[in-house]
Amino acid sequence: MTFARSIIVFTVLAVVAGTASAQFVKGNEALKVMSDGTKRVETPPSSGAASKGKPCAANAGCHPGPWHMVETADGLRECTEPFARPTTCRDSTYGSQKLSRLWIAKRGSTWLWCQYPDLGKKCVDMNARPPLNLPVSAVQ
Repeated sequence: MTFARSIIVFTVLAVVAGTASAQFVKGNEALKVMSDGTKRVETPPSSGAASKGKPCAANAGCHPGPWHMVETADGLRECTEPFARPTTCRDSTYGSQKLSRLWIAKRGSTWLWCQYPDLGKKCVDMNARPPLNLPVSAVQ
């Protein structure tokens, strides 16, 4: 194997390994693996003021804010809203494209917006009153 080819193979393996380990929020109670190996996934209920507007479709180019990283039955998805309604999500580009992102997670009965895929870092209650519910996104 040539030196250039070795570097390409190493780079591809590093990218695959790096993205695979960070594509979930550790401790997210919205994702449960059952004893038979199947997954049960909850998404935030689409209620309240944020869900009343017309959702921006993921492929429409109308989304002005950070992408919401949501665990769904189809795996990790990038959505224009935290509720993961059918047309508002697309396949995740995490690890291959740098975008402003928020991670959606559940702890107990509380739905959270997290800056990173880590419940211990800058998470806010989605249903708290402003300004306590203002999320902080990060380019990742």
